[in-house]
Amino acid sequence: MSSSDDGGYVHDPAAFDGGADDEGQLETSGDRDPGSGSPHPDAADRRFDWRGWLLVAVIVFAFLVAPTAIFLVPPGAEGYRFALLILPLAPAVVLAITAVWATTRP
Repeated sequence: MSSSDDGGYVHDPAAFDGGADDEGQLETSGDRDPGSGSPHPDAADRRFDWRGWLLVAVIVFAFLVAPTAIFLVPPGAEGYRFALLILPLAPAVVLAITAVWATTRP
């Protein structure tokens, strides 16, 4: 029994080349308005403003303050378990949320 006569799906690349030319590039119609799509990244207002500084502050907290706090809590202390579990987790979550918020702009 071969794969061509078992009645299953057989991929035929030629059937999917509908809009492609000989080089594999898709043909585009000339009637499309170039301004109808999303704006070009160079046209967007991308300054390092307060969002950037807030992201830098969160990075400093996540990579310097939280590890220092974990290092300074002695193993026999009351909050040692808290220091090992929550102190790495909280800055990571805050950093992820802040990074997405700071880099996505309308």
